[in-house]
Amino acid sequence: MMQCSAVRPTPEIPPEMTETQRVTFAAGSGLLDRATHLRDMAEDLLHHRRAALLPLFQGQVLIDTAAEEPRLGWVPPLETYLQEATEEPVFLGLSGDTPCFTADFSALDEATVHDQFCDAASFMDLRTVAGNLGPASAAIAATAHGLVTWHLTNPFCSSCGARTQLEHGGWVRICAACDAQHFPRTDAVVILLIVLDDQALLIRKPGATPGRFSLPAGFVEPGETIEDAVRREIKEGTGIDVGDIGYIGSQPWPFPGNLMIGCIGVAETEEIKPNPETIESAQWISRAKVQVILEGKHPRMTLPGSDALARAILIDWSNGDVAAH
Repeated sequence: MMQCSAVRPTPEIPPEMTETQRVTFAAGSGLLDRATHLRDMAEDLLHHRRAALLPLFQGQVLIDTAAEEPRLGWVPPLETYLQEATEEPVFLGLSGDTPCFTADFSALDEATVHDQFCDAASFMDLRTVAGNLGPASAAIAATAHGLVTWHLTNPFCSSCGARTQLEHGGWVRICAACDAQHFPRTDAVVILLIVLDDQALLIRKPGATPGRFSLPAGFVEPGETIEDAVRREIKEGTGIDVGDIGYIGSQPWPFPGNLMIGCIGVAETEEIKPNPETIESAQWISRAKVQVILEGKHPRMTLPGSDALARAILIDWSNGDVAAH
């Protein structure tokens, strides 16, 4: 049984909030120096006196619950911890002069994990707590969650089937049998604000929470540009033709490893023909009605939560901050 060590204060990070950082997980690259030039020195950095480790357990992130507000549960990377980790720690980067790592402890039972990481901290679902962490901490947690998930789901070489090993600070897996290199995967998804005059296209997917509508979305397929994917997804899902397309913004989405690409497109046709396999309902909603739904005042319709890029896009559009050109 590991000896319990107190949760460390969160490593120093830049100010948590700016206007451009309000989308969950999209805090920007300047908040944590990924220090790619130091990844091959990760083993040495792990023993740095200020090194900090963010534990994960069965997809959940350790949260310091003793603080006034939830914060990441950083612990010292003690050898007694590391010997129980599923694999070697992954080097996330530098926060000031603090080397930051993450490691997974899913192989342990819950009682053991609780004893290891103290009553002052709890493992919590990242989607549940992300909105209370602040943009910088949420972005760091997203990186940790995405990398750990990738390692857990890709332990073997896709070329020869042999087990692979972490290298380069955990940012590549190497196959000793055939020398193949495997890198973390990110799948691109387009999130689509399709407008027609002063209306936006909202859709409801089969099985969604009752009354929940959102923006259309879909994966970018091999050989497609972003524009191709936007037009194909809307045509396949609703039968609507899309003309001009513009870029709005993006959001890392570590469930398990997506990049959400927000786009605005101008509809060239109005009639909606929902594809029943992917869309239960679709309709044009006025800007004024979107504002009512966002304020929670509509009796039947709701929109995605505050962690979703779709909601941020709809807020900006309803306020007149996003427009087609």
